[in-house]
Amino acid sequence: MAFSIEDIGRIDRIVGDWCLHRAPPEIKQQLDHDYEIDGQAVTLIEVRPTWRGLPGEFTRLPFAKFRFVKTTGKWQIYWMRASGKWQAYEPDPTASSIESALRIIEADTYGCFFG
Repeated sequence: MAFSIEDIGRIDRIVGDWCLHRAPPEIKQQLDHDYEIDGQAVTLIEVRPTWRGLPGEFTRLPFAKFRFVKTTGKWQIYWMRASGKWQAYEPDPTASSIESALRIIEADTYGCFFG
């Protein structure tokens, strides 16, 4: 089941603000962040110019995913392995809110999200 319109608005506000302020303005052309909402999941994406591409081409690499489990009211937190598979983030696999999930990936205890 997908998020309600109210949920999407709240997620847009919170995650959109996080993406907007994640990278300092002076490097926004080299590194930016975006997100996608799909069903009950929010995927965070790193956006960079392509390494050997044409000017104006960008790569979009997913690096974190939050999946809301309605029965528990918790957000599951995943990180993208080098194999391209999502894996639960073991130090803190769940969060009580989207804000808490963002704080967990900011802390990045094991270097899974930001190296």
